[in-house]
Amino acid sequence: MRLLALIIFAAVPAFAVDFVREVRPIFEKHCYECHGAKKQKNDYRLDIKASALTGGEDHAPNIVPGKSLESPLFRFVSGADEKIAMPPKSKLSSEEVDVIKRWIDEGAVWPEGVDVAKVEDRLDWWSFKPLAKRDGNIDGFIRAKLAEHGLKPAEQADARTLIRRLYFDLTGLPPSPVEIERYVLLPYEKLVDDLLASPRYGERWARHWLDLVHYGETHGYDKDKPRMNAWPYRDYVIRALNSDKPYARFIEEQIAGDVLHPGSTDGITALGFIAAGPWDYIGHAEVPESKLDGKIARHLDRDDMVQNTMGAFCSLTVGCAQCHYHKFDPISQEDYYSLQAVFAAIDRTDVNYYPDDASMQRFVDLEQQHKKIAASIKALEEPLKQKAGEAYKELSKRIDGAADKASSTNPNVKPDFGYHSAIAMDQNTVKWVQVDLGKSVEIQRIVLKPCYDDFGGIGGGFGFPVRFKVEASDDPAFKTGVTLIWRKHDATFMNDFKNPGLMPFETGTAEDDGARGRYVRVTAVKLAERKNDYIFALSEMEVFADKNGPNLAAGRPVTALDSIEAAPRWQKENLTDGIAPEARTQEDKQRLIKERDELMLAQADAATCKQLNDARKQRGVIEAEIAKLPKPGKVYAGAIHTGTGSFKGTGNEGGKPRVIQVLKRGDIKQPAKEVGPQSIVALSEAFHDEYHLAGESESARRAALAKWITDKNNVLTWRSIVNRVWQHHFGRGLVDTANDFGRMGGRPSHPELLDWLAVTFRDDLGGSLKRLHKLIVMSDTYRQSSDKAEPADANNVFLSHQNRRKLDAESIRDSILAVSGRLDLSMGGPSFQDFVIEKPQHSPHYEYQLHDPEDPKSWRRSIYRFIVRSQQQPFMTTLDCADPSMRVEKRNESLSPLQALAMMNNGLVVAMAKHFAERVTKEAQGLEAQTRRAFVLALSRSPTADEIRPLIEYAQREGLENTCRVILNLNEFSFVD
Repeated sequence: MRLLALIIFAAVPAFAVDFVREVRPIFEKHCYECHGAKKQKNDYRLDIKASALTGGEDHAPNIVPGKSLESPLFRFVSGADEKIAMPPKSKLSSEEVDVIKRWIDEGAVWPEGVDVAKVEDRLDWWSFKPLAKRDGNIDGFIRAKLAEHGLKPAEQADARTLIRRLYFDLTGLPPSPVEIERYVLLPYEKLVDDLLASPRYGERWARHWLDLVHYGETHGYDKDKPRMNAWPYRDYVIRALNSDKPYARFIEEQIAGDVLHPGSTDGITALGFIAAGPWDYIGHAEVPESKLDGKIARHLDRDDMVQNTMGAFCSLTVGCAQCHYHKFDPISQEDYYSLQAVFAAIDRTDVNYYPDDASMQRFVDLEQQHKKIAASIKALEEPLKQKAGEAYKELSKRIDGAADKASSTNPNVKPDFGYHSAIAMDQNTVKWVQVDLGKSVEIQRIVLKPCYDDFGGIGGGFGFPVRFKVEASDDPAFKTGVTLIWRKHDATFMNDFKNPGLMPFETGTAEDDGARGRYVRVTAVKLAERKNDYIFALSEMEVFADKNGPNLAAGRPVTALDSIEAAPRWQKENLTDGIAPEARTQEDKQRLIKERDELMLAQADAATCKQLNDARKQRGVIEAEIAKLPKPGKVYAGAIHTGTGSFKGTGNEGGKPRVIQVLKRGDIKQPAKEVGPQSIVALSEAFHDEYHLAGESESARRAALAKWITDKNNVLTWRSIVNRVWQHHFGRGLVDTANDFGRMGGRPSHPELLDWLAVTFRDDLGGSLKRLHKLIVMSDTYRQSSDKAEPADANNVFLSHQNRRKLDAESIRDSILAVSGRLDLSMGGPSFQDFVIEKPQHSPHYEYQLHDPEDPKSWRRSIYRFIVRSQQQPFMTTLDCADPSMRVEKRNESLSPLQALAMMNNGLVVAMAKHFAERVTKEAQGLEAQTRRAFVLALSRSPTADEIRPLIEYAQREGLENTCRVILNLNEFSFVD
């Protein structure tokens, strides 16, 4: 009986571990400090069931019910894992460890409703909720909120104030006295319509958009090289705004215009959006993608593309999920890296485009045909190459090395004609030679070809300078407007340039460098030794606007400091005659290519030969048709890149997207798992969208993302844009954090109005930004006076009056040019440079102090100014211009002594004050009338007696030019009511 009792007792299980009574107290004592409500290390918390059982960044799931030995949590607290011990500062007792083990082995039973913390619904936030449109209008919503706070609206501003306000808001320029007089007599709506129809509107509002997407015309980072082809994207934005392109189309073109709207110029130039931000030249062009630094550079590049896209269009801070689950918004690490996968095949590169849609469509059609023919030719050739075997490979090697065969001692190479300077006895004698291109052109690449001569046994490289520089200018004397393209003679480069033999020297490529000018000059500052004397000689100078374009220097006139002029061998005109020593090596190369092709065809039967010849002829016809098209332009944009050196991109693999993995803690050295393209899962479920970003081709991925963002159910998109437009009309958005609609951002001051505007814009206005502008500026709220102030609403959040605002840097600069009569309103094209570049081949220096403010090319509107990242324009920066390396949704508005000093003493202000005085001298007679005229031009109103008297006295004492400078420095000139 006793034995039976023992057997029965042993068979009865012990009481199951109680979670609330036994397990939770252990978690509270040891774990909640790091994995509780205040802190969640490794994105793991033990006070909420869902997170405890399935969460954790690195080891999820941390608890495997029924299997304690397979549960990371048990291994960590028991000390079974040698690398990780939890908690880190103390240990659980053996009894506590045993409780955890038994609880897990029994199934890790965690009853419902016993969580210490409340599970937070991250979607329970105003910006993620569906749009709700109530009946009403702008003024109704504003006045209801004012009444709620015991406030009353201000009176309407006077006509002159409204005209000036509208001119600056919609065009960024001041009205002329004639325009003031005209519109005072016309209906206000006529003024609104005329300004929205003006081409100046697109120029003004493009600046706001370019701030937002951190557009710049240099790369940034260490080697802040110029982007000579960034400007077509800027012109696209201006063109899109002026044509009132529907906002959904505006978004689609910038993310996937080449896919969703092929055959259109805008579909290509808009892709400059993807490449608008900074780019690490060293990490891409100098470090291979296989190296750690190369991987980091490309990871950061995709991060910029993702954050720019989601921030600009959806006002979301997705970058927070790069290292961990977003702390506040419903964005997981998987979501973030899935968005990176959308851009996994994309790099930043120059892309061809045609300025008209007809040519663009023709090119797209021909390019598609060419790809098909090329694929069929490759399919026919590959088996033949295999049959040709080692002989084919050997010929290929010889072709690749053909250019190197002509050494400096090759006896078969005969002397060639070229330019030869006068002989000098001092090696440091300066010599120069230059080519006149006939007109000012964009220069992307310059090739200098060495001479060959057996004099003194020199051979190849005869006379090639030891130290030299290459410059471009529109001034034949090279005294003004000089752009330094390449230099090899300062302290940065202490080593002499080695004799190049017959290898041509190139200044760079379209991706790296660029300049503009009519004249190209090579200046030798350390000459090549001849025999007991020194010379400077070149066989050929070639200048190119793009990689495959014609040589712009061919046959052009040549001038030089001196020349021996020993015709026909040595004379200046030989520098552009197209004859150079390496021409014979190219002939050798073509001969070898022909020989290789014949070897391959010898492996084919008659039918295959016919197929291949027919396909090649068809390819030739297509290439001839492409050649007939006008010369394409280039835009720096996001696209598949096929290159050389370290920066190869994915073009070499047919544009196949890179593998993207979730990175533990954002560390490129800790890939966790591969992910595919996808939108933000929680938001997709909330918005009820049908766009899943899965797809092998990179173009399908971008197209799907564009469609997800522009879906009518994506409430973030529509709230974001109407808030941005509102902000620029009132100085403050309905949501003050325009780039962050998440939980760390602000709440809307007028939520009903925000939703009403979003739905109205999306559904009733057809996504027309011009109609949205009109809706806002026609309201009584916009037309209020700025004179009233309410102590109860010091920041004017509820808009009891209009805000008096300081003009942005561009408006101030453009106004100075406008009132002086020197503003150049020509639109589009390459940006003007208000600096001189030094050292462009390495880390360029942008020297603003060397620029001449009297250069008429720099009198264009500020939107066309060349934007540098590393060395910003001092005058514009002092006036709170946006930093182009940052995504700026709202500019600072500061007041400082530096601004006053800049407005008084900057070279542009001083130069324009002189032109301002010249203008009023022509338009009015007598000093008093001229002073009055200057006041009216600058401030859009007549002066009072008390205002004009001291100005006239000052003009009598200091002169009209100084008086004009004083007027430009009046507060009223830089502010708008």
